[in-house]
Amino acid sequence: MSTTLVVTPAAEITARLDRLPMTRHIWSLVFLISLGGWFDVYSIFLTGTIAPGLFADKIFTPTTVAFFGFTGLASFIAALFTGLFIGTFFLTRFADKFGRRAVFTFSLVWYSLCTTIMAFQTTADYINLWRLLSGIGLGIELVTVDTYISELVPKRARGISFAIQQSIGFIAVPAVTFLAWCLVPMTILGLSGWRWVVLFDAVGGILVWLVRFRLPESPRWLAQQGRIAEAEQVMRKIEANVAANLGRPLPPPEPPSLEDPRKGQLREAFSPRYRTRTIMLSVINFFATIGFYGFANWVPTLLLAKGITVTKSLEYTFIIAFAYPLFPLLGAWFADKIERKWQVCLSCTGIAIFGIAFSTQADPSVLIVIGTLQTMMNAWLSYSSHNYMAEVFPTRFRASAVGFVYSWSRFSTIFTGFIIAWLLGEFGVPAVFLFVAGAMAIVVLGVGIWGPRTNNLALEDISH
Repeated sequence: MSTTLVVTPAAEITARLDRLPMTRHIWSLVFLISLGGWFDVYSIFLTGTIAPGLFADKIFTPTTVAFFGFTGLASFIAALFTGLFIGTFFLTRFADKFGRRAVFTFSLVWYSLCTTIMAFQTTADYINLWRLLSGIGLGIELVTVDTYISELVPKRARGISFAIQQSIGFIAVPAVTFLAWCLVPMTILGLSGWRWVVLFDAVGGILVWLVRFRLPESPRWLAQQGRIAEAEQVMRKIEANVAANLGRPLPPPEPPSLEDPRKGQLREAFSPRYRTRTIMLSVINFFATIGFYGFANWVPTLLLAKGITVTKSLEYTFIIAFAYPLFPLLGAWFADKIERKWQVCLSCTGIAIFGIAFSTQADPSVLIVIGTLQTMMNAWLSYSSHNYMAEVFPTRFRASAVGFVYSWSRFSTIFTGFIIAWLLGEFGVPAVFLFVAGAMAIVVLGVGIWGPRTNNLALEDISH
């Protein structure tokens, strides 16, 4: 039975949001949300940078004796992504039930506490356990960040907002690689340097959590939940701040789009209207992170496999990492000019090409140049795909659906580490990047054929 589309209070809120210019106030909201993403990125990229320290303490090894061995670096990677899978697959629906802001803050505290405990563990089993538990909070956090931003910025600025958010978050990559470069070879107050790198993540996360009380709840979510008075209060405050920034009255909103008035549930993502995009996004998430984390988590280890020393591998990784925050700033110029689906396809093509080129080189200067280009493609894939996922589902089940499709990226990475460790040990670096290139080809075909267009469209119009 078809559902009659009507002008809902949430659609009226969207029309009011979409006519707002991107003033200092809205950028400040994007910035505050992005601070949480900073420590999320730090935690994920922590894996590769502290790997040499974990090897030196004889807690983990680069490869494993058995395919699923739990003393190899692959198990440390798998522990994080198992937690991320649990958080994104099972728990992101809490953001649809309890609100973006509440889940946003709780998940950060959860992961910060678990990360602190992990820093003091001495065996592979317990490090993996607390890495898994911290990953649960991180998984919820990552999806909520995407949902939050997509609902707080105007439709014409979603691309640039996600690019800036990713640029702020990716500053964590050179930060964690710099700390690892300086601290991993050292012992301070009886603690190995890699433990201090982990503790910086946990303490910083708590500080960001304190800042987040300045964030409002998503007025779209409040309206969709029937909390109209609260949504109106938040919306009026946003409008007043934007008008004060402009120094003049706001333009009138465009006529609101029609929307399904029902309460949302995850099973609707498998209805005829959304089934194709749900399956498509699940498949591309499964394969996209093979390319992204196949390089990001393994850069120091891949360099070690080429005969480069621990100190030099961390130094080169630090130099390469600067491309992560810089490229989204460049991408902000065209983030809303090139259709989002084609940005995903172009970035995946670049990952495949530069990955294969990286595997064939041995000269340090060439490795740095190609590694930087590969990193730029990773950053492009990250902000374009996160933006894309957050646009294609309705508000009533957006967080649940994004969590479901995004969870397949976490699921695949549980096993990707073991596969890469095996390929690296058996066939060397070129085999790793041929594996990555094949995964990228699947993403390009999936998005190119079945991906809907999203640029400069109201969220309601995309969901139809």
